Amino acid sequence: MRVVVDCRYVRLGRHDGISRYTARIVEALARLHPEVVMLVHDPRQLEMLPTLPHAFASSPTSWREPWVARRVNRLEPDVVFSPMQTMGSWGRRYGLVLTLHDLIYYRHRTPPRDLPRPVRVLWRLYHLAWWPQRVLLNRADEVVTVSATTRDLIREHRLTRRDVAVVPNAADAPPAPVGPRARPGGDVQELVYMGSFMPYKNVDALVRALAELPGHRLHLMSGIPAGERARLSALAPPDSLVVHDGASDEEYLALLGRATALVHASFDEGFGIPLVEAMSLGTPVAVSDIPIFREIGGDAAEYFDPASPASIAAAVLRLADPEAWAARSAASTAQAARFSWDRSAEELLVVLRRVAARRPPERRPRAARSRRARSRRG
Repeated sequence: MRVVVDCRYVRLGRHDGISRYTARIVEALARLHPEVVMLVHDPRQLEMLPTLPHAFASSPTSWREPWVARRVNRLEPDVVFSPMQTMGSWGRRYGLVLTLHDLIYYRHRTPPRDLPRPVRVLWRLYHLAWWPQRVLLNRADEVVTVSATTRDLIREHRLTRRDVAVVPNAADAPPAPVGPRARPGGDVQELVYMGSFMPYKNVDALVRALAELPGHRLHLMSGIPAGERARLSALAPPDSLVVHDGASDEEYLALLGRATALVHASFDEGFGIPLVEAMSLGTPVAVSDIPIFREIGGDAAEYFDPASPASIAAAVLRLADPEAWAARSAASTAQAARFSWDRSAEELLVVLRRVAARRPPERRPRAARSRRARSRRG
């Protein structure tokens, strides 16, 4: 079975969520299956990917995207996996598995700022109704999503007639095993936020909660627009906010390893990779009481009402007792162990094999048919 993984959404220089998901899944999948080919559109993407066979196609935001299957057909795949739902498929001669990560933008229609303006306009129009999503997903043989929460929403809104499988996100394993930890000491307790500053992320509530958290300091790790930085800084008590405006993975993990908690007040998410990153280091998380965070954080997390800064502060203060903190820390590492890229790749491989097996012989690539014929003769 030849598998092609669409890696054209991998970022240059630094991963975002979908980019990291793609890179880690293809790397883990290649450890399980001998014939994996990566599809990229820019040679610089290879710096962010494992060393595997690869081929080039046009950018996924190109006007040529609806016809990209013509290029992919030449690779003679049995099945193609795309970590997005927008991959072109007209004329395909292979099995196709598409991914829908979340339904956030149906409720929060502000598109990501880094998209070109014409794409942002189309993005808004696309999310005004459910039918365009149904058209995209029904082109696939099966659909993948990253959480049971999103799978249930896909079913609730009847977004596809196809089977929907869960292939979870995960976090990179800690560089060294994490043993029992004690609550960090010192006069200042560090809190960490990792994520964007889109309105639905509700970072304002985290900053406002600092007024009720004397002796705590909130670190905003991600790159931030200058106007947003000034606005949030004006909301915070003096010396209670540290704006990193982007940090390396090493800086981020080092701060997580000595933090009292990771905090996240989002109203909506498709998964929650920062939760797993923190918990894998034994750092407790205090997060919004929303279904997806309940799925990811389980009994290890502290939960709060994201609309209430007082509730946020109360959740953080419940971690003030050293024994309570140590118990949450131990529960966090156990909860994080449920998520790994190898386990996710195993789930994906089951889906890919199922889709490839369902393809009728006359629709399978010529090379695949000849390989099977030689195998039978042997």
